[in-house]
Amino acid sequence: MGKKVGKPAVTMDDVRAYLAGQDKNVVVDMLMDQAGDDDRLRQRLLMNAAKKSPKGLDLATYRRVIDDAMDSGGFVDYQGAYDYASGIEEAIDSIEELLREGHASEVIDLTEHALEAVEGAMGSVDDSDGHMGGILERLQEIHLTACKEVKPDAEALAKRIFTWELRTEWDTFYGAAETYAGVLGETGLAVYRKLAEAEWANVPSLGPGRDDAEKYGKRFRITHIMETLARQIGDVEAVVAVKKRDLSSAYAYLQIAETYKTARKHDLALEWAERGVKAFPKRTDSRLREFLANEYHRRKRHDEAMALVWAEFVESPTLEEYRNLKSNAGKTGQWEAWRSKALDLLRQSIASAKRDTRGDRWPWSRRSDHTELVRVFLWEKDVEAAWREANEGGCSNDLWMELAAKRERDHPEDALPVYQRQIEPTLNRKNNEAYREAVALLRKVHELMMRLGRQSEFARYLEAVRAAHKPKRNFMKLLEQAKWS
Repeated sequence: MGKKVGKPAVTMDDVRAYLAGQDKNVVVDMLMDQAGDDDRLRQRLLMNAAKKSPKGLDLATYRRVIDDAMDSGGFVDYQGAYDYASGIEEAIDSIEELLREGHASEVIDLTEHALEAVEGAMGSVDDSDGHMGGILERLQEIHLTACKEVKPDAEALAKRIFTWELRTEWDTFYGAAETYAGVLGETGLAVYRKLAEAEWANVPSLGPGRDDAEKYGKRFRITHIMETLARQIGDVEAVVAVKKRDLSSAYAYLQIAETYKTARKHDLALEWAERGVKAFPKRTDSRLREFLANEYHRRKRHDEAMALVWAEFVESPTLEEYRNLKSNAGKTGQWEAWRSKALDLLRQSIASAKRDTRGDRWPWSRRSDHTELVRVFLWEKDVEAAWREANEGGCSNDLWMELAAKRERDHPEDALPVYQRQIEPTLNRKNNEAYREAVALLRKVHELMMRLGRQSEFARYLEAVRAAHKPKRNFMKLLEQAKWS
């Protein structure tokens, strides 16, 4: 029997006492040796030394340390992203420390340098966990705090953050006119607005069907800037004027309608929603139709509302739109008539899909089975009707399993073949999770066969499964461990 390992006799307190008793040069040499191999320690020491420079705070050293922290030497994968971001965070800690020590002006300079460096590094990092995005947010918070403390030149600041907000691909200084309003003051905001209006003058109007290569880039950013400025003055017409510059989609009309509705200008909201549906009569945005239908209902114009809801169902005959149809029909007390019409359309849609798939090289492009009807009847809790549809026209595997689960208690003879059909495709996935699922299915089959008095048949069935999948060793082990009594 080995000796019991006791608690270490030497602690870090002892290490501290040891270092305190050493000659200063000895400790300095130890730190310098370690800093040669430890990048983070070296960065910390450089920044501390930069604060105590005889010529005052040495910003050049801080910038170099920031750049060194950003230098990844290549692409940073998911596994290395946390350590990489942690190194950057330590450099930012030192910047934040400067802010606490009263160096707000210098911190503005350093955070802008760091923000530019982070943006440059973003494309070389797998930021799936959002470490780099968090760093961008933190730097902007520090920058804003520093600006509030020192109140830099408002005109120069306005020019810098406007230019940055307009060009960035990472939402840096997004919504700056609102966030920095107190720092910029009237003078800075006037400069910011003048720059924005000059840029906005170059943005072309877009009508239905037109597009802009910068729609989700520079155009999106200047549009947001102009909307922010318009909201600041509280003028709903100014906001709408910005939104009217892009009427290339049905959603654009919806945004204007919602803007007017929020301002309690319901007639204008209705007008713009109607204009949107007219501009995009087919495959329009479902949210626009919903908005307009609700507005019609509010005005007791139920027939017009139902015409819109029905058009949406015709274009997308799914359970989701069926439920929406019922919700709207409930306001008119005419659900049974609409329900019958909707079920007829679902059957027509299935028949049309079956005709189309006969000569279709890609038959999976449209569902021609009865999946949607099964979903509808299950939602209505009519399991018998759902079962009939599934048997008549087929449905998705997940629905077959749901039906089997609902029928196994009272109709085990119906559920049994459903579970049996799932075993082969499950085993063909050839992984341990699939093997566990297959064993669970076999347990269902065993249970149902016992209830049906077919014990001997199960033994033969299990042996056939075992023989067909004997090469699957992990599956064989699970079968050996299972109890079938």
